[in-house]
Amino acid sequence: MEQIAVTAILKPKEGQEEAVLHVLQEVLVGSRNEEGNIQYDVHQSIEDSTFVIYEVWKDQQAIETHINSDHYEKYRQDIGSLLESREVYKMKKLD
Repeated sequence: MEQIAVTAILKPKEGQEEAVLHVLQEVLVGSRNEEGNIQYDVHQSIEDSTFVIYEVWKDQQAIETHINSDHYEKYRQDIGSLLESREVYKMKKLD
């Protein structure tokens, strides 16, 4: 099976940047400790309040395990009302 990269682009509601950062820092720790995780990084734009999560997973099963984890479910519950928009892209590497 091939690795899968995930990019999530999160735009906080005005005034919610610090709350979003806190939620992202919490999910980062649990996600990095998952067996199928290869990379999990959180970035913040230097131009606006946009956050980008870049993840690399061993395979689709690792992503499914991640999505069903307690820390991911908590993240989804906590982040929803803080965001203006959320886009997620699952990608495969092209050689």
